[in-house]
Formats: sequence, structure tokens, C-alpha cells
Amino acid sequence: MSPTGAHVGGWRHPDALVDAGFNPDHWPKLAALLERGKFDMMFLADGNGVNGVDTPGLLETNPTTRPVVIEPICLLSALAMSTSRLGLVATATTTYDQPFSVARRFAALDTLSRGRAGWNVVTTSNALDSKNFSQDEHAEHGDRYARAGEFVDVVKGLWDSWADDAFLFDKAGGRFLDATKVRTLDHEGDSFRIRGPLNAARPPQGHPVIVVAGGSEPAMELAARTADVLFTVSETKESAQAFYANVKARMAKHGRHPDELKIFPGASIFVGETSAAADAAYQELQELIPDTVGLQVLSKIVGLDLTGLDPESALPELPETKGITSFRNMIGDVARRDGLNLRQLYRWVLPARGHVLMKGSAAEVADTMAEWYADKACDGFNLVAAYLPGGLEAIVDHLVPELQRRGLFRTEYEGTTLRDSLGLLRPANRFFGQEAGIVA
Repeated sequence: MSPTGAHVGGWRHPDALVDAGFNPDHWPKLAALLERGKFDMMFLADGNGVNGVDTPGLLETNPTTRPVVIEPICLLSALAMSTSRLGLVATATTTYDQPFSVARRFAALDTLSRGRAGWNVVTTSNALDSKNFSQDEHAEHGDRYARAGEFVDVVKGLWDSWADDAFLFDKAGGRFLDATKVRTLDHEGDSFRIRGPLNAARPPQGHPVIVVAGGSEPAMELAARTADVLFTVSETKESAQAFYANVKARMAKHGRHPDELKIFPGASIFVGETSAAADAAYQELQELIPDTVGLQVLSKIVGLDLTGLDPESALPELPETKGITSFRNMIGDVARRDGLNLRQLYRWVLPARGHVLMKGSAAEVADTMAEWYADKACDGFNLVAAYLPGGLEAIVDHLVPELQRRGLFRTEYEGTTLRDSLGLLRPANRFFGQEAGIVA
């Protein structure tokens, strides 16, 4: 849910929202639209800096870098009051934050939403964010994931500080709580020393849903060990199948069943009443990307300045980077495999940002989704709308009813929490031996 949609030219569409990055009035309507469509969750990606200050031309023309956004926990806390079933998921970095603070914020969001919060765990790909946290250098990829693994373990431990029945509220007996049902964490690790306990009751879901995004080796391992949901990028069904099988096979060594992790590849959706209508909507946005903008955005994604090159030239060899590795490597592979020049490459990358592009009538898009699901390429999809609200309205009004008609998507929510929607158990408390809850 980027404030201007996912397509680089989407904000220029005549009907597109342009000020959702700082205008709160739009968000209750967008959340209501998602809840009408029975979506599992609204996901707000986030960062810790303005990506593009060093390239003013890009900053002026490409709001998909999210130059201004409403801080997501604040925004989702407000939306918790106007929604009743929609999951509310936000990003928080493990590289430039602290476990106690993250545990407390997401426990609060889970409480305010009555069990609909989720934390998207990221290690921060933008190297320049380090300079907003008094650090001269961004940590290496492997070091960031080592810290992330310990960070998640600490946060989960803090969420287990209190037994579910710790608070007695016994007015007659004068006991507000049972002091035997609270634990200090007393964690000492390579990156953190955390005493605890958390000054918040155990969240309604036990643990808010943990989401990991990425496709690198450390990201897959982190997800297999700790996550409930994995967001990934897969250009083809075959690559998605291989990824799906790889990650699910890792879980047994961590004592987990494969169904405890839901894998959602991203899908950029262009859907209309007819295939021709979807094509027309797609081409309209493609024509709103000038070469200068396309090359600047592609430069940022691959970590190499391409702005002085002929748009019809080939992609040069990509250097090593501390940024997003799986996505940029996939772009290089596709460019070489398909012989794409730079213009063709940015026109392929920017509408979908590495996600699979699904374009056509509702029946055609539903056919593709059904095939991926049946062939074990995914457990669902992380849908991306090109612009707001029109791109999202097309999904809710055309695609969702077709999936429901086929029995592939819910017509009503299964319960009240995000774990209910995802078919996930409520985790047991590590300190008090309480059994995992069963999804209704």
C-alpha cells in the first residue's frame, strides 16, 4: 500500500491519489475497501530515510520511493478503530531499532486492533539510512541477518513476559495480578542484553504475526525458523515452485510444520472487465514513464548509475552491493536471459518491481492465480495495485468476486484475528507452558 501505488507513472493518472503520504483522510476509505474485499491484511512498507535526496531529478518525479509517509504504527493504530477484521501489518527494522521498543509498539497495535497486528521484519536495504542513526557505515548483509535473528527471538520472548491469566483484578482479595506469572527475559546475546519484562500484557494473538520479506539465503533461513508469513519475488511459476519447496523443506530442522509458514509472492495486478480493458490500463501507465525517470529508478534498484547510457543499450555488469540482493540479481539474470535493453528492462521492472505481472480479465488473472496455488508455487499472494484507489478498486470489484465464485477465496472472515484469517495457531507461551490455541 504505497501512498501513490506501485507503478512509477501511477501517480500521474488523472484519477490517482497523490497526497496519501500526509493526508490521513484517504486511509479509512482504503482500509474499508480492503475489508469489503475480505483481504487478509493491509501491509505498509516503510523505511528510515528519504531515498533519492542525492538524485534530485528522481526525487522530483518518482514518489514510489515514498519520500513522505505517515509513520505506519501511528496510522494503523488509527485504522484499528475503523476496521474490525482487516489485518494491519507494518515494517520495523532490526538494523536501526531496539527489540524492547518494537515489542512494545506491536503489542500495543495488537491490543488496539484486538488481535490483527503483524510485524514485517526487515534488515534495511538502503545503506544511506545508517547516517540517520549516527553510523558512518551500513552493516554487511550477513551481519544484518545475524542481528535480525537474535532481534526476533528477543521480541518473541518479551511478548511472553506475562501469562495470559496473570491479571486477576480481584477487588475483594486486593490482588491486581499474580506476581508468579511474570518473567524477566534476562537475554544476553551477541547484539543485545535485555532484562525485561515487557510493560504490556501478552498480546491477543500471543505473538503478532511475523512477516519476513526477501529471497536471499539468510532471509529464507530466518523465515523458516521464525516467521508466519514470507513475502518474496518470483517472476515465473517455476522459480516460485523451487523457492516454495526450498523454504518449506527447511522448517523441519527447526521443529516446525510447513503449514506454519505462508509464502506469498508479490503479484502486480492489472485487471479489467475484459482483457482489452486491462491492456489499455497497463499501456496508459507505461506511457507515463519517461526514459529519464525509468533509467534513474532502475539505477537505484540495481545500485549502478545508468543515467548516461543509451536506453537501447544492454545492462552492464552489476557490482556488489549492501542493498537488496535477491531482486537486483534477478533483474540481471532476466536481462541476460531475454536480451533486454535498458528501456525494455525498466518497462519490465517498474510496473511489477520484480513481482509477477498478472494482466487480463478477471477470469484470466484468476486462472493464473489458481494454477500457481494448485501447483504449490504459493499459499496466496501479496497483491500490488498500480495506483490508488482505481487499481485497488479493480481488484476488489472484478478479481475478488471471480475468485469467490470459484471457491478459491473467502466470502466471510473466518474469525476475528489475523491468525484466524491466515489459519495460524496462537503460539504457546514459552515461560508458562500454556498450550497453543486452536484456530476456530
